[in-house]
Amino acid sequence: MGLGGCIILIATGAILTFATDWDMQGVNLDLVGIIFMIVGLIGVATFSSIAKRRRVVVPPSTPVVTEERPNRGGYSDGYGA
Repeated sequence: MGLGGCIILIATGAILTFATDWDMQGVNLDLVGIIFMIVGLIGVATFSSIAKRRRVVVPPSTPVVTEERPNRGGYSDGYGA
């Protein structure tokens, strides 16, 4: 489950808990909403900890130094020297 799924779970749980007043026999929608929010928060925490571990610190590369060839009388490709 990605970060988007976790956010959807949190939002759905908040809607079920705070924005509805439905009554279903045998199902407590407030409790279901709280469970969705808790699972979403656990998912966000897990996702962020995994994302921290995936970050790789790359050391800066050293600059490449190229040597200039000496001038060979106008022939830069090596022929006729």
